[in-house]
Amino acid sequence: MSQPTADRLPQAWLAAAVGRLPEGVAVFDGDWTIRYTNPAAARLLGARTAELAGGSLWIALPEVAGSVFHSFLLHARTVGTPVTWRGFYAPAGRWLSATAEIVDDLLQVCFREAANLPTEGPGEAADGPVSEDADHDRLRFLAEVSEALITTLDRGESAGQLAELAVRRLADWAIVALLGEDGGPGEEAWAHRDPARRADVDTYITGRLRGTGDDAAMVDALLTGEPVQITTIDQERVAPSLPTEELRAAWRRLDATSCLIVPLRARGETFGVLALMNAGARPPHTEMEIATAVEVARRGALALDNARLYGRQQKVAETLQRSLLTPPPQPDHLQIAVRYRPASAHALVGGDFYDAFAQPDGATLLVVGDVAGHSVEAAAAMSQLRSTVRTLAYDRPDSPAQTLTRVDRVLTGLCFGTLATALVARIEQPVQQARAGLRTLRWSSAGHLPPLLLHPNGAVELLDSRPERLLGAGEPVVRSDHEVILQPGDTVLLITDGLVEHGRLDIDTGLARLTDVLGELAGVGVNELCDRLLERIVLGRADDDIALLAVRCHRESEA
Repeated sequence: MSQPTADRLPQAWLAAAVGRLPEGVAVFDGDWTIRYTNPAAARLLGARTAELAGGSLWIALPEVAGSVFHSFLLHARTVGTPVTWRGFYAPAGRWLSATAEIVDDLLQVCFREAANLPTEGPGEAADGPVSEDADHDRLRFLAEVSEALITTLDRGESAGQLAELAVRRLADWAIVALLGEDGGPGEEAWAHRDPARRADVDTYITGRLRGTGDDAAMVDALLTGEPVQITTIDQERVAPSLPTEELRAAWRRLDATSCLIVPLRARGETFGVLALMNAGARPPHTEMEIATAVEVARRGALALDNARLYGRQQKVAETLQRSLLTPPPQPDHLQIAVRYRPASAHALVGGDFYDAFAQPDGATLLVVGDVAGHSVEAAAAMSQLRSTVRTLAYDRPDSPAQTLTRVDRVLTGLCFGTLATALVARIEQPVQQARAGLRTLRWSSAGHLPPLLLHPNGAVELLDSRPERLLGAGEPVVRSDHEVILQPGDTVLLITDGLVEHGRLDIDTGLARLTDVLGELAGVGVNELCDRLLERIVLGRADDDIALLAVRCHRESEA
């Protein structure tokens, strides 16, 4: 039928003719909305209803996701020419032969049921059939990729895992190259299936010269968002990037003969590539291997982008938090040291904070606190709480209990919306105490850990008191002040629970451990004391944020 003749036919007649075809016809837009399917398509794909148009492919046919047919569709979307696939479609339990191409930004797919095609062993042929066992093996591999990549939110670790997973099935060696936030070169990760050749990959990647022209295919993949296959490596194009004999020898041993470069794309942005390198007698990637690589890259890109967004959130929160944790003052005859260490186990900062400042009446105010949660929101709530305590305490130098009462009233009135612990302490020195070199530590706790008092002889007192309600509970509570006399040489330590509970210890056990370690550090300076506490207690990654504040009382003659 010529095009002019087809144009003269009524649309209803054409639709009816397509609807009567024994072959399936399906049309999808860029968001994978089903624009059209004929009854044969719905039947062949195992749909529960014939009315699929207007719905999302992944909702109308969830069993397609992860199947070999899924990868075929993804691959067809990325190339500009028709793509053909023949294989076993597991969700419907039948063999299909399908062809897909992009027409006017729509993906048009035609497919029909095929006879039970013979297999060609465990591998996948270029345009040949895939056995049911091979398809199931592929699905297991893709499931393994997804499971492995959701175990971390560290972008570098995710990139390394993606490279390791790729060489298990898709290449002899692989490179994951990511763009930086500024669009320039970013993190890289690589792997080789042969442990004996991994050192050669290290030598090549770290020593090669950039910008010599051998990365044109990678640039094409980044710009177009489509896979680029190089069936034969041009050694003359690679040579300028190898300035030393060591590099040239490593490249020869890697024996790259062909490669496939698949863009890493998520949420509408291409931010890297997965380069799959074949070596020696291994042939160039087949259509099915390309389809599988596209699906692996899709899953890897989503995991990498999640890690990138998570890291960006972490950086924003940590920058906010550190901007608020200002250096402490150094009042006469007092030395104050502070430390803050963000949690690394979950790669998010939380609401731990410290503060120290001089009040108008000459007293030194000390504060530590912990807002519930680990997120940008927790860091923002921490900044609100810290500012509230600082403002109210400076405006009216009340006792710590009175300050916490006012803070609680303000937080309730402003709908703070979260719980927090806090300990407010004042170091006071009336005239009569100054003559004797003594000071008074007065404190009040809103559900926070007690202060610790280290004496020069190594004795440690846990300044415990009856627990009182957390801030933000929304109920009035009578708060109490507690006090102790500080002698010259005494050290007061205020902490958050990340230091005590590190290693999944309960609070009592953690406080006992801290008391033992603190008693052994009586003779060291206050800054060294803070560092050595962290070194000896926080082994490995921190489970939670840690804030600590230490104050050493010096003799008047030591000022």
